[in-house]
Amino acid sequence: MNIGTTQDENAGKAIGKRTVLMVLGALLFTLPLHGQQISAAPSAPGPLSTPSITGPLQASAPVIFDGGPLGKLDLDGIVSGMGLWQGNHIPGDNPTQPALSNGQVFIQKTTGWWQFYVQAGAYNILALGTPFLSTEKAITNLYGPVPVAYLKLASGKNTSILVGALPTLMGAEYTFDFENMNIERGLLWNQENAVNRGIQVNQTLGKFTASMSWNDGYYSNRYSWLSGSLTYTNGPHGLAFVGMGNLGQTVFQTLATPVQNNGSMYALIYTYTKGNWIVQPYFQFGNVPTNRKIGVVQGASTRGGAVLVNHTFKHGFSLSGRGEYVASTGSAAEQAVNLLFGPGSAGWSITLTPTFQYQRFFTRGDLSFVRATSYTPGDVFGPTGMNQNQPRGVIEVGFLF
Repeated sequence: MNIGTTQDENAGKAIGKRTVLMVLGALLFTLPLHGQQISAAPSAPGPLSTPSITGPLQASAPVIFDGGPLGKLDLDGIVSGMGLWQGNHIPGDNPTQPALSNGQVFIQKTTGWWQFYVQAGAYNILALGTPFLSTEKAITNLYGPVPVAYLKLASGKNTSILVGALPTLMGAEYTFDFENMNIERGLLWNQENAVNRGIQVNQTLGKFTASMSWNDGYYSNRYSWLSGSLTYTNGPHGLAFVGMGNLGQTVFQTLATPVQNNGSMYALIYTYTKGNWIVQPYFQFGNVPTNRKIGVVQGASTRGGAVLVNHTFKHGFSLSGRGEYVASTGSAAEQAVNLLFGPGSAGWSITLTPTFQYQRFFTRGDLSFVRATSYTPGDVFGPTGMNQNQPRGVIEVGFLF
């Protein structure tokens, strides 16, 4: 989603009244109506598969309540806050920042030929190499108070159709921090889209799962994107190929719709999950072609790879790590489009995340370091944009319900 190339660098740290009201409203919505009892679902001994969580956090079993004409509904959610320290912050940013990282509820119908999923509330999307964005601004400038919501038609045992605001098929990391191994999303994730609106068809054939989607790419509200994925799973091994591209072009850009909306992207992702280990290496390629009509004087591409690892220990402790490298083509002399830290720049990062979870309570911390190379002066870190390094520390405390 490339927050760094379009983000308001003067974003304040205050959550504000609007965010607080959104969170309170979301939480009040989870209360029983007219004395109706909500209890743990006897038919749901474990957590639901949506929203997807890679680990190490473990969701709780949902509660179930009677939705009247909608039937039985499942409900769970998360409330968490975080504190950030960063070095070499840019003007308008601060070295320390507090934030409500999550105040979300997930309501879904998981039975019958028609189902639905609604994710509502407050969220903060913190990514490496980009300035801090307050929770209020994240909601307002990105995906609104209901970032993901869709209708699901289960047309067959192995076939489903989704319509609405959908999680992207692209990438190894998810949009919201509780879904991932690390609190901060990485440099490669920042090249991808996060949420798109459209229609998606899923089909499972034995060990293969295929998905195809017609959507608006980087949340552009221009429905000209085609996305697809093919995943093969065999025991602890999984291999996925994902591709997406814009069949049209637009000059429209916002914080959620960067210049990458006019390009294409491909990823190859391997996942090994067995026992206490999750190991996930992947390669990613993105391209934005030359198109002077929309202001891209010279196109450019990015190539990168990452390895994500998580190991779970006893008594609720785990340790996750991520290492990644990404480079872009082009040069300032040929006026190539900026996809990273200036035309032709590159960067690498390393992140360590220790986590402790006891039942529904969790606490975890990120220690990360980003280094930019071949950068354009003024496009990196520090008060003058000339420092190529940025260390960060993040701590998050929360409750899954």
